[in-house]
Amino acid sequence: MTAQAGSAAQGATAAPDGTAQAGPAATGRSQTDVVLHGIKKMITDGTLRAGSRLPVEKDLAAELGISRGSLREGVRALCIMGVLETRQGDGTYVTSLDSSLLLAPMSFMVDLQTPDGAEHLQSVRRVLESEAAARAALHAQPEALAEAETVLAGIEDMSLGDEPVDHRRVLDADLAFHSIIARASSNPALAALIEALSSRTIRGRMWRAISEQGAIRETHREHRAILAALVAGDPDRARLAMGSHLLAVEDFMHTHPAETSDAAADLPAQ
Repeated sequence: MTAQAGSAAQGATAAPDGTAQAGPAATGRSQTDVVLHGIKKMITDGTLRAGSRLPVEKDLAAELGISRGSLREGVRALCIMGVLETRQGDGTYVTSLDSSLLLAPMSFMVDLQTPDGAEHLQSVRRVLESEAAARAALHAQPEALAEAETVLAGIEDMSLGDEPVDHRRVLDADLAFHSIIARASSNPALAALIEALSSRTIRGRMWRAISEQGAIRETHREHRAILAALVAGDPDRARLAMGSHLLAVEDFMHTHPAETSDAAADLPAQ
């Protein structure tokens, strides 16, 4: 056999039906990519479903035409992505493939955005959360509205200037309020995407800067207007109130880039 033929042979494997199929060398993909795309195909074609257990490692590696070590690397990557989960002593399974699991890794990248990138993401957030507010006005349950009221009431005195501002409590309340509305939209995919874009790091910067500019009262008033629209069951008003609120945040980020990039440095991570 010539060297060229030998190389070609190493780039091909036999499929379960005995026919030749291209291996990693022939496709130009890394072995990890072969695992990712191979398992993705098995899920999309129905070979594997949510909750399914992966085949035995040796068999799956042979089917994909890769080494067992490379298979483990690919499986680890898919676990990080929320596609697979490894159960100690019980093997590896496909997760529920819930949108909240699959979109969660995005939040890591959101936290790493530069001020310019954060401003672009804020524009996307405004579009998504305005629609979520409109849907929440139609679908929110009384319990969700009561929860949102409790969140806002908890920081009322600080917002009105009647007590010193606790930045941690204000940030927690902001995250909770927007999360309640996203979940109340009755669209899990929309809620998961909003959650992924809700960077605690970026929001921390915003709230520190806003408080230093004395704008917490106005922001709280905007939150109250959003909640009033939800309670009234008015989707158009809710969409407008949320859009106006987040547009004001965008404007603040644009006009105060130094504050929103550096102001949260002393907010402890959670």
